[in-house]
Amino acid sequence: MRIAIGADHAGFPMKQDLSGYLREQGHDVLDVGTDSTATVDYPPFCAAAARVVVAGDADRAIVLGGSGQGEQMAANKVHGIRAALCHDLYLARLSREHNDANVLAMGARVIAPAYAREIVTAWLATPFGGGRHVPRIEQITAIEREEMRDA
Repeated sequence: MRIAIGADHAGFPMKQDLSGYLREQGHDVLDVGTDSTATVDYPPFCAAAARVVVAGDADRAIVLGGSGQGEQMAANKVHGIRAALCHDLYLARLSREHNDANVLAMGARVIAPAYAREIVTAWLATPFGGGRHVPRIEQITAIEREEMRDA
């Protein structure tokens, strides 16, 4: 799978860890930054990772920061993105099964690196359930279209 990954300074160490882990698992990883623990703002990195998915150059993306909350918000501003903040396995699975999440947000100050690997593994392995969830995804897409017209 092709996975874009982006982080701010707080998420940088976890980004490095997960990038290596994902490559070991056979995934192609596109790192969109940041490249150190020097303080940076997270929105450009999260938007960059999300845009790679929308452009079709990655299948999914992972965005990381201190809490993951702002990172999720920034990624969700990109039309076509369904970013989910997941700090446990249950939410990771549901975000894929019910919401077809294409971006995973996590907080490096909230979860341990080993658990982050477990969350990523579950998130990547869980397929979208389809069925009764499809109309809900279509409604989200319709809201995006409405917002684009009104902008």
